[in-house]
Amino acid sequence: MSSFQIMGIVNVTPDSFSDGGRYSEAARAVEHGLQLVEEGAHILDIGGESTRPGADDVPVEEEIARVVPVIEGLVKHTSATISIDTRKPVVARAAHAAGAHIWNDVSALTWADDSLESAAELAMPVVLMHAQGDPKTMQQNPVYGDVVEEVTGWLGERIEACIAGGLPKDRLIVDPGIGFGKTVAHNLALLAGLDRLTTLGCPVLLGASRKRFISAIDRDMPANDRLGGSIASVLAGASRGATMFRVHDVAATRQALAMFSAIESH
Repeated sequence: MSSFQIMGIVNVTPDSFSDGGRYSEAARAVEHGLQLVEEGAHILDIGGESTRPGADDVPVEEEIARVVPVIEGLVKHTSATISIDTRKPVVARAAHAAGAHIWNDVSALTWADDSLESAAELAMPVVLMHAQGDPKTMQQNPVYGDVVEEVTGWLGERIEACIAGGLPKDRLIVDPGIGFGKTVAHNLALLAGLDRLTTLGCPVLLGASRKRFISAIDRDMPANDRLGGSIASVLAGASRGATMFRVHDVAATRQALAMFSAIESH
């Protein structure tokens, strides 16, 4: 189990697809984050802007006002690693000042002209995620030739750009971006071919938790009723080299990975 890291999701937004509004107050978000640590989360990913399909941009000032009090509250009560889930360098800087340790960027440092420069200055580990398009438009008609090859190739290019921009490779984590500009078939192909991403030489983070493609495969269920598919995706990823998992359901994921590890090492 020690080779896997669980990243617990703390959405400080009114409109996230799974738990929108439940933890939008800072005190409740801090309480939720501490509960996730108790359940086994190694990392807490704090997000103040929803990136669900169709989501609108959030003004920088509002995003900072959402996430900074939560980060400040968490660092007072836990030694867990804190991640800031944002595309915006200004938000990443504010989060870093408040105590965040990782920058999780769904745009892979492409959203702003100074994203890469800011990441190099902050010297935080960065999650580079692949997305085709932006949240507003990404699910309208995503098209690929070979999705695994294209996602792997694009992430490889982002790794090289980061290294050239002063961000060492040992600070980089890659994420295929399940559900970000991908059809159900694309998501399944990426999960099946996840081992290809390990050839990039960076840790692989998988975030498939409660996503809509699970309902497309089984029954059309609300987001919080997709635990089985979420766990199946985690275990598929673990068997193909992913070592970090961004999830809503920390306790169940911890148990599943512990069992997986015990079986594999027996």
